[in-house]
Amino acid sequence: MTKNHFHETKGPFPLSEIARIAGSTIGDSKNKNLIIYGFESLSNATNQDMTFLNSNKYKNESLNTKAVACITSPNLSKFLPENCIKLNVKNVLYSVTLVSKMFYPKAETDYLDKYLQPSDKLKDLYPNVLFGSNVLIGKNVVIGKNTEIGSNTIIESNVHIAENCILGSFITIKSSLIGNNVHIQDGCKIGVKGFGFIPNKSKNIRTPHTGKVILEEGVEIGANSTIDRGSLSDTIIGKNTFIDNQVHIAHNVKIGKNCMIAGQVGFAGSATLGDNVVIGGQAGISGHLKIGNNVKIGGGSGVVNDIPDNSQVMGYPAVPLREFIKQRKNK
Repeated sequence: MTKNHFHETKGPFPLSEIARIAGSTIGDSKNKNLIIYGFESLSNATNQDMTFLNSNKYKNESLNTKAVACITSPNLSKFLPENCIKLNVKNVLYSVTLVSKMFYPKAETDYLDKYLQPSDKLKDLYPNVLFGSNVLIGKNVVIGKNTEIGSNTIIESNVHIAENCILGSFITIKSSLIGNNVHIQDGCKIGVKGFGFIPNKSKNIRTPHTGKVILEEGVEIGANSTIDRGSLSDTIIGKNTFIDNQVHIAHNVKIGKNCMIAGQVGFAGSATLGDNVVIGGQAGISGHLKIGNNVKIGGGSGVVNDIPDNSQVMGYPAVPLREFIKQRKNK
């Protein structure tokens, strides 16, 4: 079971109760009293945890998961280890939401951090940190030496910020781990809840987001950008990646090292980028896509398919650059 530093955790729960909430049944009666300690992603789950599988795009992870049980559908059960207990349901994401709320009852929205204090009352805790005016700090916050934090910025409880970082004004950071030499410009929102919900005829049902944001060493985030924390896994920005102003990065997105992303680019949830990727302004990346290493994506493009290593694409939908140029000439 992975310890969650940012969200209140409940449990453990017997598998029989989880199955009831999920709307499933347990085939072997001897498993009904099995105790489940956590609800984790396919990769992070241990033999004390359960997980979920909603797409065959993740069959490599699912075949190697260590989870003792998995919420899934009958047609995806074949992509799980034989010893993993399958809880087959009609609507995987709906059942996942219900079970997530069992383990993380307060992760479906961003509640008030009741432990915030003005930084001028905490100077003894952070003697080598330079604060602007009206900075608020939560409990158990770690801030490394030679870090500067601008006015009216909020650092919520349990956030870790390493050394030599520069944070601008009017920033909010929660559910995040930040490496050395990271620069975050004015107005950014880091670690906020992602856009996850289950549509329902009577009302939309919010999905808990229990992951975090990880900004690795040397990352730069431009002004007024937003980075959502992960749902069960984490949102990760790789070492030395630079992100321009007004970029939105949704939950579970993973961006590699040394990438350059221009202004107003939008990433849908669970997209994955390799290293050395360059993306022009106002491009959009659809969810659950895999963008390879050394890829270049032209400004204003709409990426709706996976892109292999060393490709250059442009247009909507994005196509190889030579094909795009040929299309334009033929118009």
